[in-house]
Parts: sequence; structure tokens; C-alpha cells
Amino acid sequence: MTIDVDAVLDALARREAVRSADPAILVLKALIADVDSIQEAQRLSSVSMTPST
Repeated sequence: MTIDVDAVLDALARREAVRSADPAILVLKALIADVDSIQEAQRLSSVSMTPST
């Protein structure tokens, strides 16, 4: 199965449902959900950086 990358990215940008088990698309969908949740002040993910010792 070939994925039309431009079509998928356009659909994701429009927040349309994209059905795929492709790990890259799943990550993009999760990131979009996280960005959209900022408006609701509830982040779904976070990154913490600490210096190594």
C-alpha cells in the first residue's frame, strides 16, 4: 500500500480523520492532538531535560 504523503499531511492539517497503522502517521496524529489540547490547558505530553552528572 502506497501512502500519498501530501494528501495525508493535508488531511491532518484540516483535522480530518486519517486511518492508518503507520507509526509515523500515528505520531503526527498524537502531536496534533497535543497541540490542539494547549487551548484547553491540558498537555498530553511533556519533555523534561536535566543535566547529566
